[in-house]
Amino acid sequence: MNRMRKMIVGAAMAGSLLSGGVIGAALAGPLAASAATSSNTAAAATSPSASSGKFVPNEDPTHEAGESAAREAQEDAGQVPTVP
Repeated sequence: MNRMRKMIVGAAMAGSLLSGGVIGAALAGPLAASAATSSNTAAAATSPSASSGKFVPNEDPTHEAGESAAREAQEDAGQVPTVP
């Protein structure tokens, strides 16, 4: 293959790769952005501490039975627990 033909084939391959990336980003970009936005919004809306701005401990008896004394003390103080 002569030198000019190699340069043309290389340029065609690079152009194909670039245009494929642009088309892929145009198709997948909005889908990925909307999926991330909706899941973050849903998670924030269902969390009681996120909606009120204040930590709300889980006082269910079955949950309380498995808690350590240190965690319960943090919950009673209105703090977000940092111990198991």
